[in-house]
Amino acid sequence: MKPLIQKVEALDEGHFVRVKWADGSESHYPCVWLRDNCQCPHCFLRSAGARRLLFDDLDVNIVVKEVTLADRKKIFITWPDEHSSEYEAEWLKKRCFSEKARAEMREDLFLPEHQYWGSDLQLPQMSFEEVLNNDESAYKWLCTLKKVGIVLLTGAAARQGELLKLGQRVGFLRLTFYGPTWQVQDKADANNVAYTTGKLCFHTDYPALQHPPGVQFLHCIKQTDAGGESEVVDGFRVCDKLREQNPQAYQILSSTAVDYTDVGVDFCEFAVQCKQRIIDVDARGQAVRINYNNATRDTVFDIPAEKVRPFYAALKEFNDLLNSTEHKFTYKLKPGDVVTFDNWRVLHGRQSYQPGTEVTRQLEGAYADWDVVMSRLRLLRKRVLSRH
Repeated sequence: MKPLIQKVEALDEGHFVRVKWADGSESHYPCVWLRDNCQCPHCFLRSAGARRLLFDDLDVNIVVKEVTLADRKKIFITWPDEHSSEYEAEWLKKRCFSEKARAEMREDLFLPEHQYWGSDLQLPQMSFEEVLNNDESAYKWLCTLKKVGIVLLTGAAARQGELLKLGQRVGFLRLTFYGPTWQVQDKADANNVAYTTGKLCFHTDYPALQHPPGVQFLHCIKQTDAGGESEVVDGFRVCDKLREQNPQAYQILSSTAVDYTDVGVDFCEFAVQCKQRIIDVDARGQAVRINYNNATRDTVFDIPAEKVRPFYAALKEFNDLLNSTEHKFTYKLKPGDVVTFDNWRVLHGRQSYQPGTEVTRQLEGAYADWDVVMSRLRLLRKRVLSRH
């Protein structure tokens, strides 16, 4: 049902417009916002979906001169300089400033809901080929990736290059200093601890970058018989636990800038340096990104000496929670499996395995940014929902 307007009037000496809806609810719109968002061709470039009106030309104290209603589906406003604007009922209703409407819009645009898990994770699985070739499957994959943080795709060919197809499916892969894709295998003079046979502790990838990759893909091409199991943990759930158990430790990890470094040669020569808080939080103190990689945490630590030990104590408590049996989930990738996960939320690790005379275990890895993934999700949703 499309919304219908019952009545419209100016309030607060013309600084607000009140819309009374046919369903009995009402919305209040500030006039400065209405003028800023005039949809006429002079103020808005429809082909780009972008505002043409210059902020220099906006009067922040503007009031309406006249507001009228047309066939209950549209309102017309005349401004003091005689410029006129019109606004569709449906457009206005979506952009209502009430808490409920804003929450609905947040949900629609960003899918903020998270489903937490621990060792009880039922790892979501989907067919790699279906995700590549079927919009509904791809949409389900990305929605699950956003909500649960991890999805296993099965049935890819056990050869290099499959992740390039996944990159095209979402838009494009994120290029880093390790190349468009990279091979996780035992290498002589390894330039990364992942390129050894040793155990990898729980970590997020690349906190040494100012903007760490949002999503990670790991494709199993070859798997060792003994060892090499993968481990994952829901970092957001662990952050909630730490906040509840030791608010002081949570405060330290969400406020201390930790130095990260990564220096070497791969796709090209690099010398990366960055400061990150191990737990990035939003305005409500809720974790929104975890930046934790013990291997690339720098020996340089730019904080007063007396704050160092409390920081280590806080990090130790966080690390213990990550490794607790109730939180971590262990599984073993088979050739053709592609694990896709949220690198801002899910920390991953690997159990050690025996080195051999030849490569016994090979994964191909790649990254994508959340901006790219969410863009594809929105486009797929529009396409999928228009069919129903």
